[in-house]
Amino acid sequence: MQIEPNAVVTLHYTLKDNDGAVIDQSEDGSFLYLHGAMNIVPGLESALAGKAAGDEFSVTISAEEGYGTKDPERIQEVPKEMFEGNDEIQVGVQFHAQSPDGQAVVVTVVEVKDDVVVIDGNHALAGVDLNFDVKVVEIRAASEEEISHGHVHGPHGHDH
Repeated sequence: MQIEPNAVVTLHYTLKDNDGAVIDQSEDGSFLYLHGAMNIVPGLESALAGKAAGDEFSVTISAEEGYGTKDPERIQEVPKEMFEGNDEIQVGVQFHAQSPDGQAVVVTVVEVKDDVVVIDGNHALAGVDLNFDVKVVEIRAASEEEISHGHVHGPHGHDH
């Protein structure tokens, strides 16, 4: 079986930056996703299309096909008093916030000034090329329930 829409794919991966530093790798040696359901970055999903169990490859995904480019409008200065009662305001700390359209977002503190805090709502890997080493372990047809829910169920997948 080849990877195509509505296939459940088990793979091993290691993700590195352009300097070869490991950013992430599959936990317990494997990762499952539902192909075609936008569960992984678009560039990797495209690179996996048509592959079969046992295939191993390396691929570089551009930032645009990964987590996107850095959007300068997602970097903002907010009044320090918005963080009142929080002694943890330091560079690198992340907070859950709400975007103007009501969506939940994670923001990262990138600078602390006298009366403002500079936060970045971009994904941590926005603007970064992604270098994947991948091994396709197993492919199976998704169940109707998995297709309707848009994700894998069961071991290493989503449990309801």
